[in-house]
Amino acid sequence: MAQADIALIGLAVMGQNLILNMNDHGFVVCAFNRTVSKVDDFLANEAKGTKVVGAQSLKDMVSKLKKPRRVILLVKAGQAVDDFIEKLVPLLDTGDIIIDGGNSEYRDTTRRCRDLKAKGILFVGSGVSGGEEGARYGPSLMPGGNKEAWPHIKAIFQAIAAKVGTGEPCCDWVGDEGAGHFVKMVHNGIEYGDMQLICEAYHLMKDVLGMRHEEMAQAFEEWNKTELDSFLIEITANILKYRDTDGKELLPKIRDSAGQKGTGKWTAISALEYGMPVTLIGEAVFARCLSSLKEERGLHHPKCVPGKN
Repeated sequence: MAQADIALIGLAVMGQNLILNMNDHGFVVCAFNRTVSKVDDFLANEAKGTKVVGAQSLKDMVSKLKKPRRVILLVKAGQAVDDFIEKLVPLLDTGDIIIDGGNSEYRDTTRRCRDLKAKGILFVGSGVSGGEEGARYGPSLMPGGNKEAWPHIKAIFQAIAAKVGTGEPCCDWVGDEGAGHFVKMVHNGIEYGDMQLICEAYHLMKDVLGMRHEEMAQAFEEWNKTELDSFLIEITANILKYRDTDGKELLPKIRDSAGQKGTGKWTAISALEYGMPVTLIGEAVFARCLSSLKEERGLHHPKCVPGKN
């Protein structure tokens, strides 16, 4: 019997936390994972005592959903998304909804939106920001795609999203086709710029001013009381203070190399295509490239501290 309000495919930590967040807000969620044993493990552990239901196959999952069926994909961007869409379409009816909550390239979202519209399926590409903790207690959500889907997902999305001081949810309809993922891409690109500014502030404090880590942490804590108040400034202060088990500061021991997942690079490429000067983001992407290159060649690059997007 159809009982679930929404299904989620992909039980990595982000997926599990989003499911538990939806459950907390009174929605019945059906959980599925390609490795089906993960579904049983999740129900027996993290989701124990909740209303979350599991599915043993995609067909089983679809049979448990109320109409219009709503399915969130939280799988690796790229081919995995297309593979799941291909398997889902024959099981769904006209007006059913597929939501991609991964970090997909916005052009892929536009393509999927058009392809699925022709098949009568409503496709949504949504940015999800806030990491694992955000997914659990309130992410920022950036849905875009086929607007006909919005009335059917609005209540769920706005319930689980973070709220600003006035109670307004950090979620609204962004626009057509790949708009949601475009906004998420630019959002991540801006974060690359923020992180590079922090890296360079650290570099100046350490190598030019000769400040100790304790003093740097204090400076960042002071900055966090001003208009610079932000999560990144806050955790930088904490990282600078953090001591290893031997009582020494941990940061100098960490390898000086920062990788990237692609969203900052995509932002810089889009900026070039649209003729928009986002030099800070471009330089931040190049700094990460330089950091990785120097790491490969065993050289030291003082301007980059490890960062994770």
